[in-house]
Amino acid sequence: MKKNIILFLSAILLAGILSACGTKKDDAKTGGGGEDKKTLIMATSADYPPFEYIDTDKSDEIIGFDVDLAKALAGKLGYELQVKDMDFNGLVQGLKSGQADLVLAGMTPTEDRKKNVDFTDIYYTASHMIVTKKDSGIKSIEDLEGKTVGVQLGSIQEGKAKEIQKEVKIKIEDRNRIPDLIQEIKSGRFDAAIIEDTVAKGFFKHEKDLEGFTLSDDPEEAGSAIAFPKNSELTEKFNQELQKMKENGELEKLVVKWFGGEE
Repeated sequence: MKKNIILFLSAILLAGILSACGTKKDDAKTGGGGEDKKTLIMATSADYPPFEYIDTDKSDEIIGFDVDLAKALAGKLGYELQVKDMDFNGLVQGLKSGQADLVLAGMTPTEDRKKNVDFTDIYYTASHMIVTKKDSGIKSIEDLEGKTVGVQLGSIQEGKAKEIQKEVKIKIEDRNRIPDLIQEIKSGRFDAAIIEDTVAKGFFKHEKDLEGFTLSDDPEEAGSAIAFPKNSELTEKFNQELQKMKENGELEKLVVKWFGGEE
């Protein structure tokens, strides 16, 4: 009889221990709040300061205007954000294959991209800039005749270079990352590169031997928008919050923080 009582009590004790363990595991998964944390994966190409870049002075965290904007929008909708670094030319495919929930990477909603992904409204506009060495003598499109011009693979600047190629004879070379373009100019392998003006000005602060001139474009051509998979319910939700940030001044504050109030 005593043996049966001991076995019965042992069973109760064991059940209590297993239950406690299960509770700890559940709390670890949900943060102790009883609900699963909702996390969105944002894909970007972290070579595009001040939009997105790796902060090597701290903990190799990806920071920038796009990251702050994405965190603000996600937070308003009850999501946490995880940032994933990818090559720019792989971002659209990353969305299509389910590797990411959204893309913020200074991406322009071109007609070709719209065939594969959906976009919010424009959240920032910029212009193209021809970047060269200061002693290059390149001051206009005409001066690019016979020159080698670098662009980021898959970028809208790649398309702009092809437009220029119809006006003057240039050789177009592409690279995956913006710093690669800068290095190719400095080494003399490229005569120039086409880079978004805001990004180029960020590099000028450290690369004193470089300069550039802005191309006169329709601002909408180089506007940036948030990309989502086709028919994602998040597109309209993010767009609504984006409009609110435009109206209440929150977006302008981020522009001032990252671009010095020039916009």
